[in-house]
Amino acid sequence: MNLPTKLTVLRLLLSAILITILCFPFYAIGWQWPKIIAFGITMDIKYIIGGVIFIIASFTDYLDGHIARSKNMVTDTGKMLDAIADKVLVNPVLIILSAQGFIPAIIPVLIITRDIIVDAIKMEAASKGKVVAAIKSGKIKTASMMVGLVLMFFYNLPFELINIRIADFLLYFAAVMSVVSAFQYFSLNKEIIFPKKNLEN
Repeated sequence: MNLPTKLTVLRLLLSAILITILCFPFYAIGWQWPKIIAFGITMDIKYIIGGVIFIIASFTDYLDGHIARSKNMVTDTGKMLDAIADKVLVNPVLIILSAQGFIPAIIPVLIITRDIIVDAIKMEAASKGKVVAAIKSGKIKTASMMVGLVLMFFYNLPFELINIRIADFLLYFAAVMSVVSAFQYFSLNKEIIFPKKNLEN
């Protein structure tokens, strides 16, 4: 197991810890997460801890990819684990934050549905020996979503102090870009999905 793969495994472990912190019923074992008040905002410390873990895990995503490409350590196993780790980190967080009232359900529904569609397109292309390249709208969606989630963990600070809901805006924008990028992926690869049959005269 090379270094990039080890970082990917670390991201999976951090994701498991994050999910546990966010949704395990600690009250059932007599534990209550403390709350803090900062800038007049009451914050549950579990979301602050969760935000720190989310940032660290997200950084490993950048780091493992950078090391794998620069040191020529790209492997099929690493690519598979990286794709899994990305989904395990982000999708449960979207679902949990929606279930706990932080974000509307439409956001995880659109983002996760889009990922399923795009992954299906990529798998179909791979089965035919073709590679589906990342597109700009997809990268914009990912960047907006990650920053929006980080801000959500930290109660939209510092923007909350001036009553600007940047976290909400970024996540809604990510949802819109999810739809846009899904259509673009489909449009760019429709000949792979629905190949034209050669008609013999």
